[in-house]
Amino acid sequence: MATDSAALERRQRPARRAGRSNAPRIQSPAAPIAEGIGLDQPFFADKNRAFWILQSIGWSGYFILRSLSGFANSMGWMWVVHTLLLTATGYSLTLLLATLFRRLIAMRALLTVALSLVAVMFAASAFSIIETWSYATFLKPDARPVGFEYLGAILLNFSLLAAWAALYYGINYFLLLEEQIDQRERLESQASSAQLAMLRYQLNPHFLFNTLNSISTLVLLKQTERANAMLARLSSFLRYTLVNEPTAKVTLAQEVETLKLYLEIEKMRFEDRLRPHFKIESETIGARLPSLLLQPLIENAIKYAVTASESGADIWITAHRQGESVRIEVADNGDGEGASLAASPSTGVGLANIRDRLAQAYGAAHAFTTRKNERGGFSVIIEIPFESGDRD
Repeated sequence: MATDSAALERRQRPARRAGRSNAPRIQSPAAPIAEGIGLDQPFFADKNRAFWILQSIGWSGYFILRSLSGFANSMGWMWVVHTLLLTATGYSLTLLLATLFRRLIAMRALLTVALSLVAVMFAASAFSIIETWSYATFLKPDARPVGFEYLGAILLNFSLLAAWAALYYGINYFLLLEEQIDQRERLESQASSAQLAMLRYQLNPHFLFNTLNSISTLVLLKQTERANAMLARLSSFLRYTLVNEPTAKVTLAQEVETLKLYLEIEKMRFEDRLRPHFKIESETIGARLPSLLLQPLIENAIKYAVTASESGADIWITAHRQGESVRIEVADNGDGEGASLAASPSTGVGLANIRDRLAQAYGAAHAFTTRKNERGGFSVIIEIPFESGDRD
């Protein structure tokens, strides 16, 4: 009986599922009955309905308990009439208090408490006057209360209405807190999605700049067939980036296919100087990861290993399971600037972008390391939780 429709609507939190189950869903025989009477929904999903249910249950309990107390003390049947009048009085007074409290709840806490106490005091006084009059009318007709005698029951009534007010504010402040927590979670989720999208979109201009420069060079050299081929592959690559959501995760198999599209474009520039090698274990191809996560690593390897050497360089992309994680490594055998990058805490847009995207996507549940490898080149190692590609 301590909440009403004026409080903020509580958003139902969606259930979090760890994965999809193929087992058939078994419905309880009582489910249709629960659905028919509204028990299949959260109790406070409908604030107005919850208020009237609690209000009715609370005052019905008051009537039953006080009636039983009267019968136990041999007060007779007129006690039921007296108790029914008191129940109607309390029910009506608390409806008036609810109307007032839903305005007071938006004020400063100190002002809310002070005005609420004053309102409860007036309501308790009115309750006591009606109770004293009813007692003198139905139970002791010869009694003639005067003056302050009408406030003889004010202590009990004040305690009752103060408890009602405390329950009202307790429930409503709890629901308000729940709503604020839900709102903060939604805002944090939106901010995280916006950050991921920004980091993903940051890659496109960086990659386009290099590719369009290469196409421009081919056009100037009048190598139109190669320029057209590069444009066609660039179109396929960009089509992939537009189809996939910037915050979505893709399987490692899809990511590898995208890398091959990218490498086909770069092969037009470097030909035999660029020698990519893929070693992807079969049990990792369904692992999910942020789309275009590995492309900047390949781009860095090309920039610092292939470009820096007249003979070019080999680039290895490997992936294998390690317990509940997937370990992905992008390594090269270049002897240029790439090998010295491991000592730097920040290595430009590419690696900084990867670090930020991993932090946004996995928090502390990932590892990102760079090192000089045994081939004399540069390695970037990523470890992320294994998430099946079959998940929703």
